[in-house]
Amino acid sequence: MKNLKLGFILSIIAILCFLSMGGKTISAEKTLRIGSPFKAGIVVEAAEKFKELVEKGGGGRIEVNIDAGTKAEIDINKMNRNGEIEMQSNGTAFLEYYAPPYYFFTGPYVMKDFDHYMRLWDGKLGQQARAQLEKNDLKYLATIYRGLRQTTAKKPLYTPADAYNMKLRLPPIPSWMAVWKAIGADPVGVPLPELYSSLKTGKAEASEGDLPQIQSFKLNEVQSHLIVTNHLVQTAGILINKPFFDKLSKADQELIVKAAKETEEWANHKIKTGEAAILVDLQRKGMQVVIPDAESFRAKAKDAVNELFKTQWSVTTWAEVLAQ
Repeated sequence: MKNLKLGFILSIIAILCFLSMGGKTISAEKTLRIGSPFKAGIVVEAAEKFKELVEKGGGGRIEVNIDAGTKAEIDINKMNRNGEIEMQSNGTAFLEYYAPPYYFFTGPYVMKDFDHYMRLWDGKLGQQARAQLEKNDLKYLATIYRGLRQTTAKKPLYTPADAYNMKLRLPPIPSWMAVWKAIGADPVGVPLPELYSSLKTGKAEASEGDLPQIQSFKLNEVQSHLIVTNHLVQTAGILINKPFFDKLSKADQELIVKAAKETEEWANHKIKTGEAAILVDLQRKGMQVVIPDAESFRAKAKDAVNELFKTQWSVTTWAEVLAQ
């Protein structure tokens, strides 16, 4: 009887120890570090979804750690390419740095909508872009839709004349600055982690970005107007260091690819069905929504965009892109 009681007590202790470890009996064999310049929003949520799927699918063998909102986009790209971190859930500057002729995918006024973007990304031009990334040790895993980019300001903007000489915060991307300069604004290059502070201190007067970015950075606190310019189809990418990926077992490679695709489907559905709700939330928080003469902005940008295709994005033409 005593032995039975002792056995029962030992069983209870074993169960408690199992539960205290979160139910995991297998210690992690591998760690995936994911960097993101965002503090919150769909790009970070996608990384969290990926973490959930990989850790569950790996049965505890793979641990995923997320570093969000502490480093700039360019630094994360460099770290990921060099293998200092295994992965990134990031904006599309990786195209600018490592496949520059294909950066038109994230060019202002280039794409019509997300479906148009994906037709090209899944086609010949997108395949060529991914091949160029792989030559630079980055393997592309998933596309995260972030919505259309809009403009925020402390006043309404109806035509390009209203944006003349306005200090517009932009990520430090020369092609974006060239287009907005042609429109008439005075671009100010500011890394994403400094977005809010640049607007609060007056370093910039206005900004542009997708709705999840505007919401997650709480720009309603420092900007009064949201102008629906719809000037860019914004995506993010989940990428992995290719040399690291190539050394994984086939089973782990398949797990990561499958988790990334499931994450893509989950995140894109969430934004497509929730973008309007974000707009309503920003209105409730005090932002005034302005519907500008969007075509007048597009017309001012046209020459600059065509020039970029001639000088930087010469693998195709704007006419060819629009025809697809």
